[in-house]
Amino acid sequence: MMRRQSGISVPLFALTSTESWGIGEFHDLPMFARWAAEAGQSLLQILPINEMPPTERSPYSAMSAMALDPIYISLPQLVDFAGLGGELALHEDDQATLRSLRQSPRIQYAQVRPFKERWLRRSFERFLHLEVSRGSPRAVRFDQFIADEAWWLDEYAVFRALHALHDDLPWHLWPEPLARADATTVAAARPALHSEIRYRMYLQWIAAEQWADAKRLAWPVRVFGDLPFMNSVDSPDVWARQHEFRFDATIGVPPDAFSETGQDWGLPPWRWEEMAKSDFAWMRARARRYAALYDGFRIDHLVGLYRMFIRPIDKTRPAFFEPGDEPGQIRLGETMIAVLGSRSPAPALIAEDLGVIPGFVRESMARLELPGLKVLRWERHWDEPGQPLIDPTEFPEQSVATTGTHDIEPLAATEAITTDAQRAAVLRSLLAAGSRLTLIPLQDVFGWTDRINTPAIVDDLNWTWRVPWPVDKWLAGPVTVEPADRLRAWTRDAGR
Repeated sequence: MMRRQSGISVPLFALTSTESWGIGEFHDLPMFARWAAEAGQSLLQILPINEMPPTERSPYSAMSAMALDPIYISLPQLVDFAGLGGELALHEDDQATLRSLRQSPRIQYAQVRPFKERWLRRSFERFLHLEVSRGSPRAVRFDQFIADEAWWLDEYAVFRALHALHDDLPWHLWPEPLARADATTVAAARPALHSEIRYRMYLQWIAAEQWADAKRLAWPVRVFGDLPFMNSVDSPDVWARQHEFRFDATIGVPPDAFSETGQDWGLPPWRWEEMAKSDFAWMRARARRYAALYDGFRIDHLVGLYRMFIRPIDKTRPAFFEPGDEPGQIRLGETMIAVLGSRSPAPALIAEDLGVIPGFVRESMARLELPGLKVLRWERHWDEPGQPLIDPTEFPEQSVATTGTHDIEPLAATEAITTDAQRAAVLRSLLAAGSRLTLIPLQDVFGWTDRINTPAIVDDLNWTWRVPWPVDKWLAGPVTVEPADRLRAWTRDAGR
């Protein structure tokens, strides 16, 4: 049984250092983890780090369920980039671009991604010419990675190469029969794509090695990931399994207290009956991948595993739940949770069970001993006058207590919290919760008002927040050391 623990929730992209190229990178994670350990925290909960489309910023709209996003690769830590001369080899214009990206208060994805991509390609070319050509130990390691990860990597790399060939148009706009992922046509296209396929594999190899190093150096602080409910329709996962998805509808959530119209995520619904024919092979592959990447993970939109809210593209047809009956929903949900936890050793799972959740889902979670989230401001006695907050000490042990999520404003941005003393009282109340695990959004540790995402809003702020000070300096300055000391004391006092 896991002891009482506390952790920090923060996106990797926000954890910039003096070395990073305008966005938090794999190399920055262990530096932040050392600060978190000094603050008495034993776990980091990050947002998804799967590869996003070239023009996308939301980590929940990834173009691959398996691939890591190369945007998080640290070029200063890359041997092949160092062999080019490192940052000293950057021309004056590139030096100016790098300075601008490092000084920007927000992440500039439109500049960061192509800038890093250019130098990653040059690094790959050097790797080919100086290492692959002579069969160096690193080249052997690269080939071993390709063999070990072929179960997902080959499909991904071929798709990305085809995507590049077609000017990054979505696959449904490719010529037939490539758009149908016809095996014979894809095989015939491979020889001309050999270099691009190897490049995409190289990026995933470098990302995998840097991520493994980051996880190792972050220890004993554990790292939890976030499993998105679904990724983009323009992905190798959907392209290669078109029979397992619907394209006449999208998924979302029904109207609730937060939205009169509900939400439409624009993502394709799964065909459960088709997936069942392969014993949910794709979901098992996702579980295998996540178990290898993380010490545990949060299941996004848990209720969707029990029942999807399907919105037909033909708006004359009403939206509906699938499966439509409660027994079928329970069977499906419990089957999918078993699939996600099927790796050995079983990964630690957390359920995102916010919003309108049917009672039978709560009962199912209790049977499965699957902890859900308790967001302090939303845990109330709703049937009592004034709807008073529930005392966090009454939260069940099998739960995860938190002050917020990436989709809501931090404590300091709410009307109820106007002083540091009030915020401190809320954090101490959180740490005293009956929940076995508590997660504190990083903004709430420092009293920052920056929010990560405002749902249903498209602007230049969503997903672009970054910390105001480089994480490699956090163990040295009072502005970060003093909050760490306070948090460590509060955590210790709460028996965590």
